[in-house]
Amino acid sequence: MEIGQKVRVQRVRDRIPADIVSKLKQNPVGVIQGYRVVDGKGIGLVVKFDETFSTWFFEDELQAA
Repeated sequence: MEIGQKVRVQRVRDRIPADIVSKLKQNPVGVIQGYRVVDGKGIGLVVKFDETFSTWFFEDELQAA
């Protein structure tokens, strides 16, 4: 997956706050904005969903949109 690519959240591995779950249910498609090193075991992808909301996911939680 590359920066600028549109992706859809297909699942979430870890627990996330209810407000983020609500936002993802409304709009599960976003654009990859960058990468994030996570806990030494992999790389996360920072996904921007709109002007005010972005978060990161593991690559296996996303699919190309």
